[in-house]
Amino acid sequence: MNTERIALIGVTLALVVGGLATLFAPTVLSGPGTAPAQAAATTAVGDGGLGSLFGIALWGVTLLFGATALVWFVLTGVVGAGYEAPPNEYGLDEIQVRIMTVDAAEVVQDTVDSLPEGLDDVHVIAESEIDVSGATVHVVPEEFACDAVRKGRAQEWARQALDPQREFVLYLDEDSIVESLDGLPDADIVQLREKPRLTGSNLSYLADIYRMGVQVEQRAFARLSIPLFAWGGGIAVRTEVEDETTWDRETLVEDTAFVWAAFREFDVTFALSDAVCRNEAPPSLYEIVQQRRRWAAGNLQASAMLPFRYELLTRVRNYAWALSPIVTLLVVPLSLLSVTIAYSGLFFVASMGLALCTLGWFLLGVGYYGDDHRRWALAVPLAPLITVIHSMGTVAGILSPPETFRVTTKVGSE
Repeated sequence: MNTERIALIGVTLALVVGGLATLFAPTVLSGPGTAPAQAAATTAVGDGGLGSLFGIALWGVTLLFGATALVWFVLTGVVGAGYEAPPNEYGLDEIQVRIMTVDAAEVVQDTVDSLPEGLDDVHVIAESEIDVSGATVHVVPEEFACDAVRKGRAQEWARQALDPQREFVLYLDEDSIVESLDGLPDADIVQLREKPRLTGSNLSYLADIYRMGVQVEQRAFARLSIPLFAWGGGIAVRTEVEDETTWDRETLVEDTAFVWAAFREFDVTFALSDAVCRNEAPPSLYEIVQQRRRWAAGNLQASAMLPFRYELLTRVRNYAWALSPIVTLLVVPLSLLSVTIAYSGLFFVASMGLALCTLGWFLLGVGYYGDDHRRWALAVPLAPLITVIHSMGTVAGILSPPETFRVTTKVGSE
């Protein structure tokens, strides 16, 4: 069992056991004593020291999440302040499109149909024969071998087998409906924006709206020495940079690992585009947990290639997001029951401040979607539950990393 699992399990046990002890231990009610007559009675807890352990764990998690929130505010409000996508300098005729899939022909067809007319070099990279109109379909040969697995293996085969003769290769996932794209700026790696669309689960969709609010921090990535993550469902790479970096590495997050490798090994530039892809939100709670599980485990695994300060930041962010819902879910019920814990006044203010951050991120996500989605702001009372859904997969990724790449189920236009 690795250090991350031990730490997460230890903190969780301290919180759960300490919380139960604090709540259910024998209590002694005392009146105001020599205090003014109007003072309310207080609840003192006899918990055999578990309450102290509980308080220490709560403060630790709160400070961890608070530090992560502070870094987010610095990235978004200071480093990324005033960022605007650079103007396009390359037209659609300078882009080859590669759509990655296993065998989801109907889903891919919707993506191909969404491409603007100027994109005339469109390829589908699949694991088995499928029929798609408007694109050339390639099947990755079974005998092709490299260090990369699944999607990364298919991308590496495409890099070696296809001669784009274009300035950029644009990678799209099978469900990446292109909402707006009229060119690319002059950068080696161009990240397209994502707007997950509603599929089968309202809660999964709300969790992705919340994630879009958090991802406002992407505006700072072009000003960092290394972007903190990448989304492979819509990412354009200069052909020369792709050939130098390659996709040939074993990882569960081939997109982020590619960007980290490119920045580590070469002098490359990054830009966040205004172009938007409408990908699918996971259709069920099981699917969103598995998706976030792969992301968390893959990011932790790949972070070993980063400089120490970035590796530390990546790991701390993963732990913070995994534990972030705990403070609010424990503190609010106990406070409502008038149970005094961990210097309740100061701690309550700190925990409620972080709870307001989660509300703010959700509302930022609603604002990111625009006027047509303002009604989803009515779901803001569900924010604590939404953060739990968003974090469950991160917890699973730390405690039980997947051994293989798993494709999130897609439902298509139906």
